[in-house]
This record gives sequence, structure tokens and C-alpha cells, in this order.
Amino acid sequence: MANFSSISGIWINAFLINFLLIFVGHRLPFLTKKGWIHAGILGTLLLGSIGWNGWISVCVYLLLGTLVTKIGYKNKASRGIAEARGGQRGPENVWGSAATGCSLALLSCLWPNFLNLFMVGFASSFSAKLSDTFSSEIGKRFGKRTFLITTLKSVSPGTEGAISIEGSIAGLLGSFIMTIFMLNLSIISGLSVAFIVFFSGYLATFLESYIGAVVQNKIDWMTNELVNSIQTSIAAIISIFLYLNFV
Repeated sequence: MANFSSISGIWINAFLINFLLIFVGHRLPFLTKKGWIHAGILGTLLLGSIGWNGWISVCVYLLLGTLVTKIGYKNKASRGIAEARGGQRGPENVWGSAATGCSLALLSCLWPNFLNLFMVGFASSFSAKLSDTFSSEIGKRFGKRTFLITTLKSVSPGTEGAISIEGSIAGLLGSFIMTIFMLNLSIISGLSVAFIVFFSGYLATFLESYIGAVVQNKIDWMTNELVNSIQTSIAAIISIFLYLNFV
């Protein structure tokens, strides 16, 4: 009974803290109104399951992802390739980016003996997503030549499956930055694990471009958010596989 009270108290506190923070910060131009509500749900699940460090790591992703989206926004908007709503994220963006990581955080509550394994997947999913955001947003703004990943033929910036040298370098940086934060927040530990998270996140970004080029424009229900969720899941699977076999 005491244990149940303790667990329920953690989740109640997580709920109250998140929705207090949402109430205070919802005027910031990061998310739409519905996006803030869903961010509150996500934050509650993360804070209740893996604590403050996991919660902070996702806030770091949101902040950095929003800031890089704003780079050259007017230029991208004038060419019709900017993110909608001035770069504000809605519910679909919240879960497209975080569904995989949130699921792994919740699984760590059910099977705490595998916490390290789940956290490797968690870290890799956000490493992949920040890598993708950096690659896409920097590539659309500064990419001099853009190629379709499947054929390497020149295509217009913003085309699904398009890559550029500038965007690819930016993606490398995004994966590296997110990995460093995960390491410093003790979500993961050790240089070998950090390399796995970094590598998995970056590799998944290229695989996401390939999926976008091959599938996204041919299947109506294959939305960008669903592709993002697939990408983060691929990153988690790759990293867990590497962790089990090489660490």
C-alpha cells in the first residue's frame, strides 16, 4: 500500500509540475496551443517514468530543434519550403518526434532491470530526430546543391528524400550535440555507448531520407510525422542491437 502511494505520488507530482510549467510557458512560440497540451502529457510521462534528466533532455531537443528551424525562416518561407505555422510544433510533431522515446521510457518502468538498454534506445531516438531537424533545416537554407538520395539526381530543396552536403554536415552536428547532452545528463554513460547513440542517430537520418524518397510520396497515409516516428524507431533498434552485441 505504501509503495502504491509512493508511485501514485510521483505521477501526480509529475502531472502538476508539467501543467504548471505549460501554463507559465505556453505563450512561447515553440508550440501551438494543442501542441503545448500534448507536450504537457509527454512531459508528465517522461518525468514520472525516468525523472528530471530525461525530461530535460527532451526540452533540449525541443529548444534546439525550434531554434534551428528559425534559421533563415523568411528565406525558406519565400521559397515555400519552410515549416508551417512559423515553425511552431503541433501534437502530430510532438508525438512524431517523441513517441518512440516515450515508449522506451515507460517500458523502463515495467522492466527496470533493462533500464540501460532502454535508455540507449531513448537517447538514440532523439539523437536521430535532432540530426534530421538540423539536416533538413540547414540543408533547405544553405544547401547549394540538393540530390535525391536514391538516384543522386539534382532536385529542388525541400523535396522528400533530398540531401545536400551542407545538410549532411549539419545532421552530423545535430546527432553529436544531442549525444553530448544525453551523456552529460547521465541518460547514457561511457564513450562506447555515446558513439553508438551518435552513429545510430546519424545513420537513421539517411534511412529516413531514403524512406521519404521511396515511400512517402506514393502512399497517402505515410505522413511526415509517421516517417519521423519510423526514423526514431530505426535509430533505437540499431542502437539497442549494437549495445547488446558490442558493449
